[in-house]
Amino acid sequence: MNALSFNYWGQTRAWWAVLLIGVVMILCGFAYWFMPVIGYAVASQLFGWMLILAGVVQLIVSADASRSRGWGWWLVGGVLDMFIGFMLVRSVILSEIVFPYFIALVFIYWGITSLIGAINRRRGKYWWLQVVNGVLMLVIAFLFMEAGYIRNMMMVSFLTSLAFIYWGLSIAMASYDMRPDDRMIHQV
Repeated sequence: MNALSFNYWGQTRAWWAVLLIGVVMILCGFAYWFMPVIGYAVASQLFGWMLILAGVVQLIVSADASRSRGWGWWLVGGVLDMFIGFMLVRSVILSEIVFPYFIALVFIYWGITSLIGAINRRRGKYWWLQVVNGVLMLVIAFLFMEAGYIRNMMMVSFLTSLAFIYWGLSIAMASYDMRPDDRMIHQV
């Protein structure tokens, strides 16, 4: 395997779907940032549907015919995101109560996987960006835990919009790393 083409998340021809999820999450984050009046319940429901959509995309990436490296992480992440998304969408009251904790769980998972990805890519040029990404996701998870504990809805609303924007940027940047090179496309 060529050291330059090594990618922790793997390469897939469905990289554009991951990019699309990132862009939609960024747009939703800015919409919620500029219109916080839409309410806490709507945000938890919207985030639930976004998690379901992100989970479906992750399952599609993991089921790619090439079964490239990292497909198991995408499978586990997709199942986890869909489970949490369905739990949030199922009941508005339940989603309002557990919303910050579910989001914290998702960010803990993505923070840890980003740190593991950085360790696997430490020979690469910009591996430290994944370390920064993982640490920031873990900090956001901690802030969600604290905001949920003290029941500060304004803090959760701000964190939700920030999380949508940051997570969308993170996913969009990762999608470009998932693009297969020309040799992989011609081999299939």
